[in-house]
Parts: sequence; C-alpha cells; structure tokens
Amino acid sequence: MGQTSHARLHMLHWSFTKKILFRFVFLFFLLFIFFNPNDILPLNNPFYDFYSRPFHRLVPWIGAHILHLSYPITMFPLGSFDTTYDYVILLLIVVISLLGCLVWSLLDRRRSHYRVLYYWLTVVLRYYCAYSMFSYGSVKLSKLQFGFPSPGSLVQPLGTYSPMHLAWAFYGYSTGYNYFLGVAEVVTGMLLLFRRTTRLGAICLLAVMSNVMAVNYFYDVGLKLVSTAMVLMSLFLLVEERWRLLDFFIRNKITVPQSNWAPRFGRKWVNRSLVAFKYVLTVSIVTNIIIVNYRLLADWSDQRTTSPFHGIFNVETFIRNNDTIAPLLTDTTRWRRLTISDHGSYGINASVRLMNDSAKAYVLKPDTVSRQVILYRPSDTSRKFYFTYAFTGNDGLRLKGSWKGDSVQVVLHKYDMNNFILINRGFHFINEESYVR
Repeated sequence: MGQTSHARLHMLHWSFTKKILFRFVFLFFLLFIFFNPNDILPLNNPFYDFYSRPFHRLVPWIGAHILHLSYPITMFPLGSFDTTYDYVILLLIVVISLLGCLVWSLLDRRRSHYRVLYYWLTVVLRYYCAYSMFSYGSVKLSKLQFGFPSPGSLVQPLGTYSPMHLAWAFYGYSTGYNYFLGVAEVVTGMLLLFRRTTRLGAICLLAVMSNVMAVNYFYDVGLKLVSTAMVLMSLFLLVEERWRLLDFFIRNKITVPQSNWAPRFGRKWVNRSLVAFKYVLTVSIVTNIIIVNYRLLADWSDQRTTSPFHGIFNVETFIRNNDTIAPLLTDTTRWRRLTISDHGSYGINASVRLMNDSAKAYVLKPDTVSRQVILYRPSDTSRKFYFTYAFTGNDGLRLKGSWKGDSVQVVLHKYDMNNFILINRGFHFINEESYVR
C-alpha cells in the first residue's frame, strides 16, 4: 500500500479520542458563534435580540440559584464583551457542548470519521473569521475605531488613564499604523474566503488575533472572549497542518502538497448555487460594512468638521455670585479648564476640570439660535445647567448662567492644540538622537 493510500486510510478512520474532541469542538464553536454573531450579517442585531431574549431570564437565574453570585446579573450586552452575563453564557456553552458530546458519542459511536462535517465546520469558521476581519479592518482603514486623542485626553494626566484609554490613545495617534492594521485584517479576511489560501489565511489570523488578544488581556479591553475564541478558531483551522508546518518551519524537511478536498453534491446546480451564495453573501456583507462606515464618517472620523466649541479652554476669570474667585489649587469648586470634543459617545462631550485637578464628564448641547449651551451629566439628564455664550475674538469664550445653585460668569481662553509635541512633532526619517520628551 502506497503513502497516498495510507494517508487516505488515516483520514477515513479517526481515533476514538479524535472523534470525541471533534464532537465537543463542533458544538462549542457553533454555539459560540450563535451567542456571539459579532455583527457580521446585515440586520443581525434585531435577529440576535429576538433569539437571545429567553437567555436574559435564564442566565440571571443560573447566576442566582446555581452559581450563587453575590450580585444580580443585569447587563445584557449585544454580542460578547466581558460581562458576568457573557461568562455565564460561556459556561453554558461549555456545559451544553460536554453534554451534547456525551449524547452524540453514545448515539453515533460506530461512525469511523466526520470528514464531511469537519469540512463544513471549517467553512463556517473561515467565513465567520473572514467577515469579522473585514469588519475590524474597515473601521481601522476609516479610522473609526481609534480616533485621535480628544482635547480632554491631551490634557488628562497620564496616570489617570485607564489601561484601555491608554491603548486607544496609542492606536488613535497614528493614521499610518491604523492603515497597517486595517490592511492586515482585510487581507487576512480575503485569504480565508478561499480553500487554496486558507492555510496562509489561518496563519495570518493567528498572528493578527494573537496581537489583538494580547492587547485585550494586558490593557484590560472588554473583548477578551471573542478575540480568544478567534485565536482558537485559527488554531483549529491549522490543526490538520501541524506536522507539515512543523516540518517546514522547524525541522527543515520536505513537505508534500495537501489535498484541497471538498465534498460535492450529486447535482451540479447545487454546487453552483453554493458558490453563488458565497459571493452574494460576501458582497452583501462587505457592502453593508462600507455603507455603515460611510454613515459614521461625518460624525466620528478624524477628518470630520468640528464646531467652534471643539478644543481646550483655560479659565481666566471665574465669577460666582458677583465675586471673583481666586485660582487657588485647593479650591474644589472653581473651574480650571473646560475641554470640549465633538467626537463623543453622546454628541459633544465636555469635561470640567476643577482647580484641585478633579474632573467630571458632561454632555454639551449648543443652541446657536438662542446662543445658549446646556451642560448635564450623562448619568443624570434631569439636572441641567444653562449658559448663554459668546465668542470673543479668535480664541475667547464667555459663559454666563447658573451652576449648582450659583450664578456664574466664566471667561475662557482657547489653547492652541498645535503647541502639543504629540501634534506638531510629525514624522522624521532622520533622527540624530532619540526624541523623547
């Protein structure tokens, strides 16, 4: 019997352990995708919201009566973040996969292999990861995910940054690095769409998502579960290639070509329909991603038009109840600085920093007709502060209104953000010495 016959016989007769592992992995990955669709399909969110509603009751019940958690589960995110709900869902997935694997093994113990089912699982994982890569890459190419540090971030002390804020500021600073990451992710997605390039795509996926996973873990970013799952998916796509990869990269041995086998249906129109469906689905998903990103560009990209309020305003004079308040560093009520960013989760974000360096975030709503602005906390929309405003010269702003029960008048001076080294340093091919400030 030749080498090819031995290899074919090995493929058609799986070991007991391999069959057990496949059954578990098959159930685990499909359930994970079911609970974490990752926003890759058009109109996905309403559909996910519909079938996930029963779990919004089941998961809190599990947390209270089985896990005996000390707090109730009230956060129900759309897709995976790292909430208690998500970890209980992960536990539920593992338990169902184990039980399903046990029942499956008892009912189907005579089967010698799952070659066809293995192929279709790889197809599902390839497309899930590919479309996710298109989504991840597109928001980097359009610089929607990592915006340039806002005015508030530029003056915020580094020590007060959260680890995730620090990571976002690092990525957001460089447009070129965003393009580099975006191209890597989009190319990875393209490679995963085709059987001939699946191996290279899986290797790229492992490299790209390992970096994403490391950032998520070590900068406390709330997407650890999805990134970890995609790393595991990349390893699964490469598991049948492990010995060939080891020979090629480590042992320096000759490797033989691997078959790109795929199951075929008896009728040609079925096979052609599947190919057509693949391209229609891919085009629709990519088109939807482009449309969604285009709609967001005007409000979220670094190239958007900013309002006159956008910037850093240092307080020169602060008058409360007709008394001019001295700028004492121990004062916990006098304003020191007002930073305003058009690029905010709630429209226009503002931050009031006091003389003692404490700060609170607000939402700013301008009314250019009445020349009035409204400030309120995102967590308390019932308590609002009203000010009339006037711009003076090129960089002056005056506010007059009511602030926490007192009448105030605030004279502010806009700081030129081009004075920041982070903004004016730019790119240099030649550096005679390290420029560290």
